[in-house]
Amino acid sequence: MSDLSAFAITKRWPAKHPELLQLYSLPTPNGVKVSIMLEEIGLPYEVHLVDFGKDDQKTAEFLSLNPNGKIPAILDPNGPGGKPLPLFESGAILQYLAEKTGKLLPQDAARRYQTIQWVHFQMGGIGPMFGQVGFFHKFAGKDFEDKRPLERYVGESKRLLGVMEAHLAGRQWFMDDDYTIADISMLGWVRNLIGFYGAGDLVAFSQFKSVGAWLERGLARPAVQRGLNIPKRP
Repeated sequence: MSDLSAFAITKRWPAKHPELLQLYSLPTPNGVKVSIMLEEIGLPYEVHLVDFGKDDQKTAEFLSLNPNGKIPAILDPNGPGGKPLPLFESGAILQYLAEKTGKLLPQDAARRYQTIQWVHFQMGGIGPMFGQVGFFHKFAGKDFEDKRPLERYVGESKRLLGVMEAHLAGRQWFMDDDYTIADISMLGWVRNLIGFYGAGDLVAFSQFKSVGAWLERGLARPAVQRGLNIPKRP
């Protein structure tokens, strides 16, 4: 039986199955990357809800695992060398799980790095820009009299969608016929932009035909459908 008692996070979120990978998350665009990944690769795991409504992410126990206070984070009792591995940052977790299982990341070195470049594209562009559109269009930022920030982020989001559109034209997935962690990293963000954020018209999403078709293909995957709702919101 694995012993995770040395990790303070288990004091607040006890592991009922300490032999399994522990996921600490919330079904946000960043959070669902890892739950979708875990569902796709079939790796058994135990999930713990990090409730933002209770500021769980600011507690000492959670910060002991992720000092940045963001979800998702994992604690893998079966890490490298058979030792527990705590890990945060969704992109790093996707890459780790892909390498751990040999799934959803090409073995060919060149294609492997090309996949990783698209994950970094999401981390550095899609996530931050789409998130700012959400803030300034749906949340507190919508009440700002100065609309230049919203215009800035809408313009940049449209540019990024254009990059995706040009690449996906004639392709099923970001790596041609291979569904990978690159796709997983972006599905939740694009879905959120036009769904929860209600910014589809704002960014003229209907003009990005290839992106729309890619999103439909991704959302039709059973593992994606499951992962989008893990963990259940309170």
